Amino acid sequence: MIGRAALVVLAGLVAFVSGAWGALALWYQLPGGAVWRTLGSVLWGLAVVALAVLAVGRRSWLPLAAYVLLYAVLLLWWSTIAPSNQRVWADDVSQLLSGTVDGSRVTLNHVRDFTWRSDTDYDVRWETRQYDLDRLVSADAVLSYWGSKAIAHAMISFGFDDGRHVVFSVEIRKERGEQFSAIGGFFKQFETILVAADEDDIIRVRTNVRGEDDYLYPLRMDKPAMRALFLSYVHAANGLVDTPAFYNTITSNCTTLVYRMAKLIQPGLPRDIRLLLTGYLPEYLYKAGVLDRSLSVEQWRQRGRITERARQVGPDGDFSAAIRVGIPGAAAPAADARP
Repeated sequence: MIGRAALVVLAGLVAFVSGAWGALALWYQLPGGAVWRTLGSVLWGLAVVALAVLAVGRRSWLPLAAYVLLYAVLLLWWSTIAPSNQRVWADDVSQLLSGTVDGSRVTLNHVRDFTWRSDTDYDVRWETRQYDLDRLVSADAVLSYWGSKAIAHAMISFGFDDGRHVVFSVEIRKERGEQFSAIGGFFKQFETILVAADEDDIIRVRTNVRGEDDYLYPLRMDKPAMRALFLSYVHAANGLVDTPAFYNTITSNCTTLVYRMAKLIQPGLPRDIRLLLTGYLPEYLYKAGVLDRSLSVEQWRQRGRITERARQVGPDGDFSAAIRVGIPGAAAPAADARP
């Protein structure tokens, strides 16, 4: 009797969780607009409840079998939803990054260099840039917070001895008019894009336009490791050109991709909950020895906060140099003229 009751409870729990997932999947992906999405989600929910009531009322497993069949049809439909690079994209993610490697020289196509006045007022500029990996001198983690202390957007900025920096950022590829949704990120709402951009674009827009709070942490990496990480971004970008992929809030986000690439360079890099709770990434970097331990994590937070410095830089100022003032090991060399 106890075994049967436990089995019924387990079946009910599975039906509830899978039923809720199915309703959300229909809400986010059913074509035809909000009316059809709402109708599909409601009808699915009613069907799940009706089958559960029949299973309990008649003490029969047949409604459960019917639900399994219904759920299999839903999963079959779900498997047909494929990512695409052909949509009407928002301006800031309209171009796909790609790169070619010739010895130590890397050519990046579609490096973003927008001038932002607001989220809707900006100058669009995409450029082709060349970088010499023999002149690569630094790699910095940049974390941008917009609400919870536990969640931040993570980016990696690479610096060169001529003062130039390029930031790689794994982001959702929004369609025009779309807004970010953490829940939607579980349900194939967004494709993934890898953006390469100037710091004066991708950091400034977060601190000065969107009101986010940003921190910069110099990473302890030797030149071969920095070079390998840089190239892994290039290969990842080329892969997304050839094979589009969905963004996932947990399994394929701004930090998990960095972790997978870094693990190729340092195989012993441990898994940790802080790879998901990205706001606590400094503690993870500190524990892994990637962040200099001559300062405590709290001291790094205090010195690494670049928000106010970023907001004080004028349009003609040296943004990269200004945000690094006071950060140990992060001084930016004087920039050469742009090519």
